[in-house]
Amino acid sequence: MQAPHDDAKAPKNQPSGKKNGGGERRQRDNAAAASVTDAADRSMLRIGITHGDFNGIGYEVILKAFDDNRMLELCTPVVYGSAKIAAFYRKGLELQGTPVVQINEPAQARTDALNIINVIGQEAHISPGESTAEAGAAAFAALERAVADLRAGEIDLLVTAPINKHNIQSDLFSFPGHTEYLEASAGDGGKSLMILCNDTLRVALVTAHLPIAKVPDAITEDAIIDKIRIFEESLKKDFGIVKPRIAVLALNPHAGENGLLGAEEKDIIAPAISKAWERKIQAFGPYSADGFFGNGLYSKFDGVLAMYHDQGLAPFKTLSMENGVNFTAGLPIVRTSPDHGTGYDIAGKGKASEESMRAAIYMAIDIFRNRAIYDEMTANPLKKYYHEKGKDNVVLDLTKD
Repeated sequence: MQAPHDDAKAPKNQPSGKKNGGGERRQRDNAAAASVTDAADRSMLRIGITHGDFNGIGYEVILKAFDDNRMLELCTPVVYGSAKIAAFYRKGLELQGTPVVQINEPAQARTDALNIINVIGQEAHISPGESTAEAGAAAFAALERAVADLRAGEIDLLVTAPINKHNIQSDLFSFPGHTEYLEASAGDGGKSLMILCNDTLRVALVTAHLPIAKVPDAITEDAIIDKIRIFEESLKKDFGIVKPRIAVLALNPHAGENGLLGAEEKDIIAPAISKAWERKIQAFGPYSADGFFGNGLYSKFDGVLAMYHDQGLAPFKTLSMENGVNFTAGLPIVRTSPDHGTGYDIAGKGKASEESMRAAIYMAIDIFRNRAIYDEMTANPLKKYYHEKGKDNVVLDLTKD
């Protein structure tokens, strides 16, 4: 997948506190930080960032994002990769801002630098724009170490740079992508849900990395209900939406035209929506995908559930390519990723935009804090007490169970 282009120079290093286009968002982050206690009792969240495929644009977008040292006011970055590879790309980009330092453990991370933990040997054959087995093995090594540190509490959340889903395959990694691997390795029994999101649009998928020929068989009533449930829970807990409204897309053109173009809508999707309502989940549809996005109906909902990958991602990326984020919901960990691929066609040319990487970092921080706020607000709910209407003389004793 081709990454977003940005022919402008990388953002310059600027003094702390000076604002530009992201000032309001950073002020919001700082306000939230003041009211939420960091889970690790640190003054700054520690973010683990995997380097992805080192022949792609991963290092470029990471280095560009943190070359503006105001990012260090929000978090302490720990990159899992290679200091040597980072130096190669940093030199090519002619960046002079935030220093890059090598550390051995997250606990050694400096708050004034981009910290790198080496996960591969010192000798690496860097070939920008090429898919190699070595780059795939390095991508998995970074992911494996980062997940281990995340589970151990050494880092607070995870942001992943793009991988090549083919060259990362091995005896240790046999998953379609990050989402499935994280469910297996860090899910603790939880079921994952891929959500593509920005500040105004959130698109989730019933089926994700699945061949299109297998999609119809995977669209079952139970699968749709399960995804709706996870989606609603995430919208409340991760995005702070009290009573979310979810739009459910149809599978067939024109929502099946009452069975003329397919029966999945009336036999599977509509019954699933009805059962969601029985669980007090506000789900609507099924909507024909083309008209739904074409007439802007998506703006009326808090979330959109698509049946398959391209049905949801094609319109989302058309609308949000520069600032889109891939978030893995449904798991006890927080993981986000830029909404683009390895960008082999522009790798090593200094053209990749860091905006999606920066947005992924912002969103990971927001979700981490939203979860902390949600947990605090729901930790000790008041018990409900009832009395019959008209009996105003009833006195409730709230000191007893």
